[in-house]
Amino acid sequence: MRAENQPLTHDKCVDRIDRAIINVLRRDGRVSNVELAERVGLTPAPCLRRVRRLEEDGVITGYRADIDPAADGRAFEVLVNVELAVKDRATVIGFETRLAGFDEVVELRRMFGLPDYFVRIATADLAAFESFVTDELETIPGLAKVDSHLTMKRVK
Repeated sequence: MRAENQPLTHDKCVDRIDRAIINVLRRDGRVSNVELAERVGLTPAPCLRRVRRLEEDGVITGYRADIDPAADGRAFEVLVNVELAVKDRATVIGFETRLAGFDEVVELRRMFGLPDYFVRIATADLAAFESFVTDELETIPGLAKVDSHLTMKRVK
């Protein structure tokens, strides 16, 4: 696997079979190599070589399990837009480092334009979210504005 901050370099082309492998793994990362090979029209040995090459080249960056948020005590999810009042390098780095360190933050994106950040926060309930915003998020220096958005319905 590639180093965390190393840029992707795809010296080798991703061909039709590689794309087929990627599509199968995107839907089912636990598929056996034998089943994967069958689905993409290869025998197991060359299929495994291709998967390993895709991993080494940084095309496949990892595998994960999707966990039911309710089972993990994080069923209450809020989308938050954050704007910074101060945007110097030290403030930005400090904000990103501190916010990324919280378990409640499941996604943190720095945006072009406004808002400066898009944050997905998952907590047990509304009270835990309010506590996180008050005791953690709003204590980070440089904040100008925090807008929270509750999801009515998850469509996709």
